[in-house]
Amino acid sequence: MAELDQRPGLRVLLRSLTIQASWNYRTMQGAGLAFALIPVLARLAGGDRQALAAAVGRHAGFYNGHPYLSTVAIAALARMESEGVDSGQIEQFKNAIVGPLGGLGDRLVWARWRPLCALIAILLFSLGAPWWAAVGGFLALYNAVQLGLRVWGLRFGWRHGRDVGRALLASPLRRIPDRITIPLVFAGGAVLPPLALEAGGAVGPLPAVSVALAVAALGYWRPTVFARLAPLGLLAGSLVIVALEMSVW
Repeated sequence: MAELDQRPGLRVLLRSLTIQASWNYRTMQGAGLAFALIPVLARLAGGDRQALAAAVGRHAGFYNGHPYLSTVAIAALARMESEGVDSGQIEQFKNAIVGPLGGLGDRLVWARWRPLCALIAILLFSLGAPWWAAVGGFLALYNAVQLGLRVWGLRFGWRHGRDVGRALLASPLRRIPDRITIPLVFAGGAVLPPLALEAGGAVGPLPAVSVALAVAALGYWRPTVFARLAPLGLLAGSLVIVALEMSVW
């Protein structure tokens, strides 16, 4: 199967950013999903407006996957449409893929990456960085990952098509939430002392960042073992910042 053409692929990616713009209680993200698919559906329909309207209608029903991983479903659906898969199988696929994408996205983004970015921003600010640097750091880190997930999802979904659910089970992405656990709890522990101290000498962020990166690297290579050491990561983060501050509570 050839790659998704560059121009429709970019248009689909940009449209995926608005998947929640028409969110509602009846179809959830369904209208946004159909909107993102229009460039592909229009190409497949040629100049047949009725065929295009019918295709858009098929995808405007209920859908409620994770917004950042929506491109996995969108690209897989685009490939299924291009292969002429019947509407019944397409609807079954949509219903089946919602759970895996939602669960993976929740664990990866809402429960790990977003809190980690927020804690890093708070730590930077508490160590003396200007507010705009802390906010800018949060936005840069967070959006780099969410945009990267969308691009990855577009390629991954198109490559695997209707078998994307099985491919997700074997994807390294499923193991990343566990590997982010240690950096997350370490950052949480590091944030507590500066917030609790009434005053103290400013400490450059480089030592704390270096330790956090070292712990993150260890957590990456041994995710199962280090996931059990999460409480120690929280304690270690606190002790490191207390030692660096050289202050009294």
